[in-house]
Amino acid sequence: MNAPLMRLRGLIRKESLQILRDPSSIAIAFILPAVLLLLFGYGVSLDARHVSLGLVVDEPSSTAASFISQFRHSPYFTPHDFATERSAEHALAGGQIDGFIWLQGDFSRMLDAGRKPAIGLFVNGVDANNARLIENYVQQSWVRWVAQQAASTGIADPQPIDIEPRIWFNPAVSSRDYLVPGLIAVIMTLTGALLTALVIAREWERGTMEALMVTKVSMLEILAAKIVPYFLLGMGGMVVSVLIAVFLFGVPLLGSLVVLGLASSLFMLASLGMGLLISTIAKNQFVAGQIAIITTFLPAFILSGFIFDISSMPAIVQWITHIVAARYFVAILQTLFLAGTVWSVLLPNLLALLAMAIVFLGAARLTARKRLD
Repeated sequence: MNAPLMRLRGLIRKESLQILRDPSSIAIAFILPAVLLLLFGYGVSLDARHVSLGLVVDEPSSTAASFISQFRHSPYFTPHDFATERSAEHALAGGQIDGFIWLQGDFSRMLDAGRKPAIGLFVNGVDANNARLIENYVQQSWVRWVAQQAASTGIADPQPIDIEPRIWFNPAVSSRDYLVPGLIAVIMTLTGALLTALVIAREWERGTMEALMVTKVSMLEILAAKIVPYFLLGMGGMVVSVLIAVFLFGVPLLGSLVVLGLASSLFMLASLGMGLLISTIAKNQFVAGQIAIITTFLPAFILSGFIFDISSMPAIVQWITHIVAARYFVAILQTLFLAGTVWSVLLPNLLALLAMAIVFLGAARLTARKRLD
C-alpha cells in the first residue's frame, strides 16, 4: 500500500476513534434527528381537527337538526350551542370558539318552499389557513347534506354536477404524510452541516488541526478523512429518520430503496460539503454553529417547499430556492414516499443534487489551505 493510502487510512481511523470517544457527534447524527422528527412530526400539522364551532339555530326544527347533525358527528368539529347570534359573537371575539354557524329563523321555511336559505358562517380570520379550512369543511358539509336530503325525499338533486373526487398519492389527505418526508430533508440538512462544521471547528480550538498541518498529509487527504466517517454517520442518522417515518408515523414508502439511498448519499455529500466550507471560514464552534443554522437549516425550512409552496413565492425568491439543496431532496423524498419511483421527477432533482455536491465539495477544497493563518 502506497504512502498516501496509508496516511488516509490512518486519518480515517483517527476520525472514527474520535467519533466513538466524542458523544456529541453521536448525538448530532442519531439523537438530534430523532428528537427533531418527533417534535415536528407530532407538533406540526396542517390538518384542522376538533375545531371549536358554535351553532346558533333561531327556530329549531327537524330540518335544522338534520343539518346541524353533520357537525355534531364530524371529527373535524367540536360543537358548542348558543342561544343567540350575539352570544356566539362574544364567544368568537373572546377566543372561545374558532367560528360559528347561524341558521336564521326562515331556514326551514325557505327550504320547504324550494328556495335557498342564507347560512351565516362567521370565522376567526387571524389564522388564515385555519379559516379557509373551516370554510371548506362547512361548504362540503352543506353539499353533502343537500345531496342526502334529495336522495331521502326522492326529488331530483338540485346540484347539476356530481363531483367524485379521486385523490392521488395521499388518499387520506393527511398533512403528516406530506410533512414528514420534508422534515427528514430539513433535519438532515442541519445535522449534515453540523457534523463537519462543529467538529472541525473544535479541532481548530483544541489545536489538533495545527498538529495535522505540520505532518506530510495533504489538505485533500484531511478533507477526505473528514468526509468518509461523517458520511457514514450521517447516513446512519438518515436510516433512523426513515425508520421513524415509516414505522412510527406510518408514512408509506412506495418508491425504490436503492434510489432513496442514492439520493440520500448525494444530499449527504452536499450537506457535508457545506459543513466543510463553513469550517474553512469559521474556526470557532459557536460561529460555525450559527453560520450552519442560518445558511442551511433556515433556508431548508423556508425555501425548500417543505411547508410553503414554491410556486406561490415571488419570482426572485423562486430563483433563490434553486441554490438550496434541500429543495431537490424534499421533492425526491415526497415523490419516493407518496408517489413511488417517478423518474420524470426524480432524475432532474438527482442531477441537481449531484451538481450541488460537486460545487460545495469543490468550494471547500479550493478554500481549504494547509496553513495556520
